[in-house]
Amino acid sequence: MLKPLLLSTLALALAACGQQQTEKTAAPKTDANGDLRYGSLVFKPCALGGDRGDGVEAQCAVLQAPENHDAPNGRKISLAVAMIPAKNQTQSDPVVIIAGGPGQSILEAYPMLHPALSDVRRNRNILLLDARGTGGSHLLQCDELTSLDENAEDSEDPAKLRALTERCRDRLGKTSDLRFYATADHIRDLDLLRATIGAEQLNVAGISYGTRVAQQYAARYPKHTRTVTLDSIAPNTLVLGQEHALNLDAAIKTQFARCVADAACKRNIGDPAALLTKVRTTLQAGGLAPVRYRDPTNGEWREEVPQFGHLGSLLRFYAYRPESASMLPLILHDAALGRYETLLSQSRALSGDIGDSMALGMHLSVSCTEDPEIQARPEDDKTILGNSIAEFIQAQCAVWPKGTRDPDFRKPLAGDVPVLAISGEYDPVTPPRYGDEVVKTLPKGRHLVLPGQGHSVLTTGCMPKLFAQFVETADAKKLDAGCLKRLKPTPPFAGNYGWEP
Repeated sequence: MLKPLLLSTLALALAACGQQQTEKTAAPKTDANGDLRYGSLVFKPCALGGDRGDGVEAQCAVLQAPENHDAPNGRKISLAVAMIPAKNQTQSDPVVIIAGGPGQSILEAYPMLHPALSDVRRNRNILLLDARGTGGSHLLQCDELTSLDENAEDSEDPAKLRALTERCRDRLGKTSDLRFYATADHIRDLDLLRATIGAEQLNVAGISYGTRVAQQYAARYPKHTRTVTLDSIAPNTLVLGQEHALNLDAAIKTQFARCVADAACKRNIGDPAALLTKVRTTLQAGGLAPVRYRDPTNGEWREEVPQFGHLGSLLRFYAYRPESASMLPLILHDAALGRYETLLSQSRALSGDIGDSMALGMHLSVSCTEDPEIQARPEDDKTILGNSIAEFIQAQCAVWPKGTRDPDFRKPLAGDVPVLAISGEYDPVTPPRYGDEVVKTLPKGRHLVLPGQGHSVLTTGCMPKLFAQFVETADAKKLDAGCLKRLKPTPPFAGNYGWEP
């Protein structure tokens, strides 16, 4: 089903002709009732992220889609769509931003991206479609599983995890067929949206897991794909979660080496690797007394027993960005002295953010359908996280409904589609070697690595301008990326005051 195609000269000519025809129609227009129509989709004014004070003015609509695209007369689901109109639309091919996760809502995440996308929306509309099962698109949230954040020890109990997963499955299964909420279904929704607004082509830009969606869309719908931008790349060959433990260890080792190389950090903190070993051993041994600390999400006092689960979640998510990773040596230094307040409060903040922003039901529908190969491996036993991620997913997928994965799902994206791939040098989740792998099969592909950066780098430094230039020209090879050399890593904290000048 997802077979990459090489477009012939004739096909390219037809696509160009189709674009000229749709430029007259593939643009939002106000109808007699004052409604904004984009093709046959009706939009109303709305604000994205307004509840946080960073609202972005937009136009919102609802797209009706079959839950099972192969049974169009069956149950329908409502999908949330938003559009950020171009400043001066002169091009009919919109830019579609695809969120990560899997399980993140792009409508909720977009306000953080908006300031950096000023250039790319000069001539093109930006389209956002919450993936089915996320945000405003028939949300599949497992509140039963978010309760695990309250007790780090429970998350390591396979029996309890499986029971809670079954409870969520049974509740959501009353109104949803959980087999149809994976990547293959999302890309069909994206193409339904394209056809509904009357656009001949899309410029798809995926972030993290969204890069998988973008690659799968381009493979299935090559004639409708003008450009592909991949930020923090997950190759089609990657089993999501399988390499995370090894990648995390490598990233943390690199960050700790920077502390040792910094005179102030080494003098005040010492060897972060040794501190990590000490803290890990103490937490795994158990028997610690409860610690009182302030909940950073609401300011209330809480009391918890420090456990290894707190450390694991902190290391996993702090390493995503160099700004937070630079604090790890200091947090470990305090914990090694028996001061666990910062470790607990930051772990609490991170678990709350993840639980609020990730639709865990949709996450399971994707993972269990697309990545059944995940397994515990001997080489992961000695890593910080061990095989916990694989065992966690295996326990849940044993009881979660699975869809059908296309036979060509693992094939690398190929063909003449223009692709811009970007990675952060210190990304612990999707390291730069993944981007190198993806562009090998793409003659019009180019991979840029941003020095000193972590995960999700589209908004960093001069990258927004390079992104806009790529979308404008559809030529990644000609980009002058010299401006990226000005990027620098965040220095490690040498104390509570931050880093020394």
